[in-house]
Amino acid sequence: MKATPRPRPTKADLAAAHGTTIPDVIAPGLDVLFCGINPGLYSGYTGHHFARPGNRFWPALHRSGWTPRRLRPDEQDLLPQWGMGITNLVARATARADELSARELREGGENLRERLERYRPRTLAVLGVTAYRSAFGRPKARIGSQQDMIGHTPVWVLPNPSGLNASWPVDAIAAELARLRGHCRGGDT
Repeated sequence: MKATPRPRPTKADLAAAHGTTIPDVIAPGLDVLFCGINPGLYSGYTGHHFARPGNRFWPALHRSGWTPRRLRPDEQDLLPQWGMGITNLVARATARADELSARELREGGENLRERLERYRPRTLAVLGVTAYRSAFGRPKARIGSQQDMIGHTPVWVLPNPSGLNASWPVDAIAAELARLRGHCRGGDT
């Protein structure tokens, strides 16, 4: 059954979404747990991850071969059937990730460690190299597979799919997601 989309949010709706949280899409033993920086206001309004129309996560995920078709944000709960889930470093919605303090990112990293220990995904994919660097004290981290693990979980860093990250077009993000998919499925990295 197709969900009825919420009406396009007004400025007041988005302002009211500031500080809201979105539940994780998570289950034990996933192939990959995608970790965003934090929800944007549009996501806070809809209650769905990567919900802003300009966000490239959903189209890149499909183009990379992870999903059989392009999912809508309101279909996020289908991800576990394909071995995927979504969480965030920081739970609260903001207009921009740069509204988060370094302390919030570090605390978010500690909270993420606890989720990784509980759910034990095979790989963690952090969507945002700058946030990963701040949250885990890795100032020289680059996009791709990381040598460090978080607990027992291997880490892969991906570009932030936000429309504000103009240096990474959707096809380039999809290519990085495809590299991760090859790694998770036992192929070359």
